[in-house]
Amino acid sequence: MHSTNHHNGLKTLFLIGALWALLIGIGYLIAENTGNPIWIIGFGLLGVGQTAYSYWNSDKLAVSSMNAYPVSEHEQPVMYKVVRELSQKAGQPMPDLFVAPTMSPNAFATGRNPRHAAVCCTEGILHLLNERELRGVLGHELSHVYNRDILTGSVAAGIAGLVGSISSMMLYMGAGRSEDRRNGNPIALLLIALLAPFAATFVRFAVSRTREFDADHDGALLTEDPLALASALSKLSGGVAARPLPEHPKVEPLSAMMIANPFGGLSRNMFATHPPMEERIKRLEEMAGY
Repeated sequence: MHSTNHHNGLKTLFLIGALWALLIGIGYLIAENTGNPIWIIGFGLLGVGQTAYSYWNSDKLAVSSMNAYPVSEHEQPVMYKVVRELSQKAGQPMPDLFVAPTMSPNAFATGRNPRHAAVCCTEGILHLLNERELRGVLGHELSHVYNRDILTGSVAAGIAGLVGSISSMMLYMGAGRSEDRRNGNPIALLLIALLAPFAATFVRFAVSRTREFDADHDGALLTEDPLALASALSKLSGGVAARPLPEHPKVEPLSAMMIANPFGGLSRNMFATHPPMEERIKRLEEMAGY
């Protein structure tokens, strides 16, 4: 088995930097139109606050949005056994385990660090996969925790959400009403109000796609069985398409954290939350020497 460096760490830093630049850029344009530089500082502080709240409460928010319930070792012995073995192998604490009451097959991990982490499987994925494939999926999810992807995702989602809210506020208040200001640029302000939410969403989902490749790679190294995850992804591709989750506002922020697009949509457009399954499977097969 061999690994490949896809430079995803540098790519993620660049994308997060682009989100922050977009947020500060909005603040700059509003400051230019209002003549008050406090907007730049204010938006920066709001971004930090939104990120901190999302990050600190990520486990509770994610689990509750799926109505997931905690499970004991007696209730889910295989899930417990696999997670315990992989946690011990990685030298990390055992996360809390949850099951979401839906037959749509999926899984996600959340929590601000390995000591405050949770792994959740849906009832559907527990029925769909065999133990070897489930091990591949759980290795992937634990890798998200160990790579601190919850922080990365919280930053991306928090800033993207804030950009969307600010843009809506700008449009509602009438971004172009500062035409009488000599130094203002109301046209640029209106354009950024219209386009910024799309740019922020694109960058947020690009971050998600990048982290999925890393979790596939690191999870396969943890389990020492990349073909198990490849087999699981192949089953999930059809399983989610057959039983997608309903597109609900409560679930949408969680979709990028799941191992497969929960809504069963295609992943070949710039707003996709996940890389194409065939590309993920191909990379895993290359790791196994195929």
